[in-house]
Amino acid sequence: MKRERIEQIAALIDKRGLLTLTQLAEFFPKVSEMTLRRDLFQLEEEGRIVRVRGGAKSIKDLQKTSGVPYAKNTNINVDEKQTIGAKASTLIDEGASVFVDGGTTALYFAKEIPDVACTVFTTGIAVAQELSKKKNVTIHLLGGILKKDNLSTITAVAPAYFEDVNFELAIISASAFTPENGFSCDSLMEAEQLKMLRSKAKFTYMMLDSSKIGKVMPYSFAAIDDISVLITDENFPESLKSFFKSKNIVVM
Repeated sequence: MKRERIEQIAALIDKRGLLTLTQLAEFFPKVSEMTLRRDLFQLEEEGRIVRVRGGAKSIKDLQKTSGVPYAKNTNINVDEKQTIGAKASTLIDEGASVFVDGGTTALYFAKEIPDVACTVFTTGIAVAQELSKKKNVTIHLLGGILKKDNLSTITAVAPAYFEDVNFELAIISASAFTPENGFSCDSLMEAEQLKMLRSKAKFTYMMLDSSKIGKVMPYSFAAIDDISVLITDENFPESLKSFFKSKNIVVM
């Protein structure tokens, strides 16, 4: 009975692409919300859905619109990314001008950003697509070479494109972090692009989930002192939080 219900839930989410918990409860009125949540947890563990705030999204739908590598990355550390994305979204006020990168954490940020009049520059294809659902958000998408693993764009002409552009906030994420090497990624061109974008912003906010700690990628694009705010999850070590705070960095 349980397995049959779970398969029915999976089929519904695949058919619709996205289903909220409220909608799911309408399909299964005799099943408690807690049970439905557990069913979603199980489907996520099986790699068939991605839980999003208030519901779930089909992996098949993500693969259609985002590509297999991106969909796979979106399904890793979901709770942490949701937490970080939700925190970052609270920092956006009406009239803000913001740059956000194209990482999978940025996708959760895009889902949660309030629908207020603001301007968002991004290198993320899926991020721009998610933001397009917001009526009042103006979106600028940078073209260039597509990185298939995170569906972000990189281009040598980015400095010219952003020459006369200024951001209040640059909200970016890193693939790896150590105190010695700072924040790093796997692409030299992307690292140079992030350095440039960081320089255009009044404040740089770093989204970093705890799984990135202790990892090192070939190209560093920011040191600890280059950021104003660290946005992370509950599993981030307290000792590292204290270290950031000692550098006068706000930790969320």
